[in-house]
Amino acid sequence: MNLTAEARSVLNTAMRQNHTSQKEAGDIEEVVAMLPHDRKELYRNVESNPIGDLPRYSFHIRVQHLLTFTTFLLLAFTGLPIHYHDAFWAQPFNDLLGGLPVTRIIHRTLAVIMVLSMVYHVFTLAFGSMRRISERRFSIRRTIIPTFKDIRDFRDDMLYFAGQRPERPEMDKFMYKQKIHYFAAAFGNMVMVVSGSSFLFPEMWASILPAEYASHFQEMMRLSHPHEALLALLVIAFWHWYNVHLSPGRFPMQWTFLTGKITREHQIEEHFHEYLRCLVEMPEERRIIRAMIVERGLALDPDLIRDGIAESEVTEGQSEPELLET
Repeated sequence: MNLTAEARSVLNTAMRQNHTSQKEAGDIEEVVAMLPHDRKELYRNVESNPIGDLPRYSFHIRVQHLLTFTTFLLLAFTGLPIHYHDAFWAQPFNDLLGGLPVTRIIHRTLAVIMVLSMVYHVFTLAFGSMRRISERRFSIRRTIIPTFKDIRDFRDDMLYFAGQRPERPEMDKFMYKQKIHYFAAAFGNMVMVVSGSSFLFPEMWASILPAEYASHFQEMMRLSHPHEALLALLVIAFWHWYNVHLSPGRFPMQWTFLTGKITREHQIEEHFHEYLRCLVEMPEERRIIRAMIVERGLALDPDLIRDGIAESEVTEGQSEPELLET
């Protein structure tokens, strides 16, 4: 495979950050040279475990996601009956929980847990980034921070789906859709926290805001809180769940949020730059992809196929090391 300039930069940076030896670098370059030029041929032929093959999310990120999505759903299912307490469907629900006062207590308790999970998330990102910077392994390309490349990826992806490009763009660990959803969710959470706090601590906000704006602020927050919750619930149900779990190739569920691993097919298709880093960091992945290319005859150069067969014979029978989380 002839790597693009961006892919070559990602590969070289990964080898430098991982202090790759000259022998390992030669092995990596050989495997990359064996990859077919058409990336679709690669991800359509690889074998993937539905539960996941390659590391993607750490234990901390999985715990934060679990806390956030469970508290979010429970907050929606308790908050909407509070706001629409006079509706015919809300009264039986509130009665089931012990009455409207009990529902309010449950709702506020869940809100505290969600805020704590947000704080936990921010500290994980901050200290994780500081650790990687100190180890000289930090790369903004692997973060959720938007870059100009995301704009190009969005354009090229739309051209691909319109039939104007032969294959999808080479995207990084987080693609443009994930970044849009992440910051939309972050904004929505901040709206919910600020508006919810205005209900619990109206005197605090009245002391902070100018007197002529305090009442208008409270009214705006009263309207924002339930409508933002309903909007978030619809986005989660019709956008996030579809893209992550229900779309073709992901149905009926993607296990990454539980296992922290992504399938090989998915990563090569939508996160190819991150897959190149896996080739650098995981010798076992190089052995697996080399064996697959040899078995299916995907390498264009017969010499590379012969080299791959020899390499497979040397490594045959070796034990598979455990995948490390990143």
